[in-house]
Amino acid sequence: MAQAVQKLVAKVPTLLGAAVTFSKPRLATFWYYARVELVPPSPAEIPKAIEGAANVIKGFQSGRLAQTTVKDAVRNGLVATEVLMWFYVGECIGKGGIVGYDV
Repeated sequence: MAQAVQKLVAKVPTLLGAAVTFSKPRLATFWYYARVELVPPSPAEIPKAIEGAANVIKGFQSGRLAQTTVKDAVRNGLVATEVLMWFYVGECIGKGGIVGYDV
């Protein structure tokens, strides 16, 4: 048993080196996109977001929703489902369980 532990301990630096070598380019890619995509909106982007929301509301009022293709409707439904599922996962993580809050 002691020899197995010694062999495992001897392999640890090699395994750590391989893990670092494997993860460096992936982490570099992650941080590149994180800096670009995960930033809050700038003050110049807020009016564009408001304009986009107003266009969505105008589209609903004008009946443009009826002109949506089935492909677009399914895609929009899947995106909305994904957003809701991530919300529910966050709720479960936040409350520490699947059922109820501790009151």
